[in-house]
Amino acid sequence: MDIRRVVEPRVNAQIPEISPGDIVRVGLKTIEGDKERIQNFQGMVLGTKKGVDGGSFTVRKVFLGIGVERTFSFQSPLIQSVEVLRRGKVRRAKLYYMRQLSTKQTRLKERSEKIKKQTVPPVEETTPEVEIVSSE
Repeated sequence: MDIRRVVEPRVNAQIPEISPGDIVRVGLKTIEGDKERIQNFQGMVLGTKKGVDGGSFTVRKVFLGIGVERTFSFQSPLIQSVEVLRRGKVRRAKLYYMRQLSTKQTRLKERSEKIKKQTVPPVEETTPEVEIVSSE
């Protein structure tokens, strides 16, 4: 029996397309007693996981010299917003090696977004046909 037949995953529409190496700011709804507020968690995406349950992504930040990682589900209703601040240029799907690096060494080059230019096909130049009309 496949779980997709029982429950269809509903991915949160507030989450844009993210990839490893991106610096993101995740806004979470935090409930403290009878009060609700939005708490931001900003860091680098170490990896994403696709799955039957909708998948998840892991974000890492360094706070007071201590690395803090948090895993968020793509279908969590507590996620209010995800904002991509920078796109990192990486060549791996999982950035677990960042855990052993210092904070300064974890800086990545920024990925330049390629602008898709619309190519217009060249116009074929045709010489106009000239009719020679005799005046006889």
